[in-house]
Amino acid sequence: MDRAYKPSYPKVSVNGTTTPQAEIYKKTSGGGGGGSSSRDNNINNTHTASNWKYEILRILNTVQIRLYMSVSIVNTRMKHTTIHAQLPGSSSNNVSPCAQTQSPNDQTQSPLSGLPFVRDSLRPITLRFEALGYTIKSQSGHQDHGLNSPTSNTTRTLLNGVSGVVRPGELLAMLGPSGSGKTTLLTALAGRLPGKISGTITYSGQPISNSIKRKTGFVTQDDILYQHLTVTETLTYAAFLRLPENLTRDEKLHQVELIITELGLTKCRDSIVGGPLIRGVSGGERKRVSIGQEMLVNPSLLLLDEPTSGLDSTTTLRIVAILKGLAQGGRSVVTTIHQPSSRLYWMFDKVVVLSDGCPIYSGHTGQVMEYFSSIGHVPGFSFMNPADFLLDLANDVSPTTRNRDHHQQDHQGSSDNQNDHKSIKQFLISSYKNNLQPLVKDDIHENFQDTSLTIQGTPPSKRALDNKKQWTTSWWMQFEVLLKRGLKERRHESYSRLRIFQVMSVSILSGLLWWHSNLSHLQDQVGLLFFFSIFWGFYPLSNAIFTFPQERLMLTREHSSGMYRLSSYYIARTAGDLPMELVLPTIFITITYWMGGLKPSFTTFMLTLLIILLNVLVSQGLGLALGAILMDLKQAATLSSVVMLVFLLAGGYYVQQIPPFISWLKYVSFSHYCYKLLVEVQYSKNEVYECGIGVECRVFDHPGIKYLGMGDLWWDVAALGVMLIGYRVLAYVALSIKKSH
Repeated sequence: MDRAYKPSYPKVSVNGTTTPQAEIYKKTSGGGGGGSSSRDNNINNTHTASNWKYEILRILNTVQIRLYMSVSIVNTRMKHTTIHAQLPGSSSNNVSPCAQTQSPNDQTQSPLSGLPFVRDSLRPITLRFEALGYTIKSQSGHQDHGLNSPTSNTTRTLLNGVSGVVRPGELLAMLGPSGSGKTTLLTALAGRLPGKISGTITYSGQPISNSIKRKTGFVTQDDILYQHLTVTETLTYAAFLRLPENLTRDEKLHQVELIITELGLTKCRDSIVGGPLIRGVSGGERKRVSIGQEMLVNPSLLLLDEPTSGLDSTTTLRIVAILKGLAQGGRSVVTTIHQPSSRLYWMFDKVVVLSDGCPIYSGHTGQVMEYFSSIGHVPGFSFMNPADFLLDLANDVSPTTRNRDHHQQDHQGSSDNQNDHKSIKQFLISSYKNNLQPLVKDDIHENFQDTSLTIQGTPPSKRALDNKKQWTTSWWMQFEVLLKRGLKERRHESYSRLRIFQVMSVSILSGLLWWHSNLSHLQDQVGLLFFFSIFWGFYPLSNAIFTFPQERLMLTREHSSGMYRLSSYYIARTAGDLPMELVLPTIFITITYWMGGLKPSFTTFMLTLLIILLNVLVSQGLGLALGAILMDLKQAATLSSVVMLVFLLAGGYYVQQIPPFISWLKYVSFSHYCYKLLVEVQYSKNEVYECGIGVECRVFDHPGIKYLGMGDLWWDVAALGVMLIGYRVLAYVALSIKKSH
């Protein structure tokens, strides 16, 4: 049982005198004894009526929520609780547009009972956090007479003394204005906040561990999903990566079907997820897909960051109804929400209100108005949304009878009004520390041992092994699933119409420009070979450099959730490059080689193609390394342009007499080795060309070719091989460093 706040209010210190809050409330309401004026009587009537009206409003909202929520009743004993509650809003008026009508049999018996691992995996978690504090160092500067002053490092407090407890079956909402620290607090509770956090966070009395992370679901504010995958494919790949490997393939697919049915995604299951530029499912359906990914692993603790952001009121109500049903299924659910309606507010069991990182309230939703009335803050009109009232207080705005009456009584000027306005937030923070904080601490430490039952029932050896085991699937399974998912997602980008048109148009145009060239125009043929090395050096590099910056959020979310190892992801990404990135160069060389009049030999053609493909992989590896090191699109694009320009000039075609102090650049340029190999396989050592009227010269004596230094073919191949491996190892190391930070 949760600890309810005491009916008798804690004592408040006013003007150096300690007085119970109930007496203060009576005095501010006009019930403080004889000698009260008519104005005090009016205030008393207003407060009394307001309390009754809020009580009536709370009851009406509760009845409405009960009618709206058609969830299954949770069993008394938590070990028999079903992992997934019945779909909220099963009536025809409340079903999502993509929901499927359930049969009567489905309503009487949960389909989840068919899987024994579902019941066995449910381990309720009680989340406790006490006196949390978090500070960061930020750079700040100011402008003086139009000139920017040097920036200085300042310390900014994001969280300061935040406490609370969420038990199984409870839905806690975090309220506060933008920048109040809601997302920071939620990220800290998920164990994903970098840096040092003061205070304590326990999960059923235990610190964060790999086992706890696997039982925790974290839904970010932005839906980080692959745009070209369907709803079913998204959940299926997540199930293969996150569900334990002792489950069969059919059991995992069955779990996916249950999630799709519960979240009302049946009719849109074959639609692509979509994104900002690609039309797909609706915003509410996309949010349910994000929730479904976390529900696959049967989380005991579910954390959601702004799950209703950007949604209409009806969709928002459905999302919160789903969260309420999940909480009633025996889970601890915590969510941040910006500005809920009154219907949404009364669906929450507890609420934490933050203002500039400091709590001004933490407790049950039904006691909010009563608490603030006891310290003199009452809404100026009846039936005000409690959430709006709380946000006004958190923003230093208090539309209460307390402020207006006190100003009328004291007859103060505008300066006193501004001072009182500035002191609202400080007063609320101080009131929380003096009055609510002791009660919250008592609530946190009450029945502390009851949440460790599941841990006490687990043998210590199994518990240690469970914490040590970080991955639920094998390396090979992760590699296989990631490879299939990557090929299915990236085929739309690699084989897009725009990219195919770009490559085909350039290949045909270059074939026409070098149409049937011959040895008598050796300079033109050499120029075509250099064009091969440059085009298929810059083009793959410019595409690969955006890979990791664009997938950074997805990689961070999935890896922190324990879905796969970084090595399996990287090897699968590298293996997926072969069919995706080598098809278009093959088509390009096939068209341009024969149109350009190069040596009509199939062996020479195949050697030329292999050199170009090797050059593509090397340049792509360099792009991956630059993107992984910088992780910024603009910086990576700028650096890649500079690097490619240097390789172009040092390639050996434009500048042949490079000064000795900078001649080392050509030895780090993959374009130089590719160009040199193309010339070596295209012309034989004793091949001649017509260098004048009736005069023949050796090809290798041509000034542009002689400078390259022919005869080191295998050394050139080895150099490209070292670059191929080195660039990709560098990219992996950079990703590992970024992950550790």
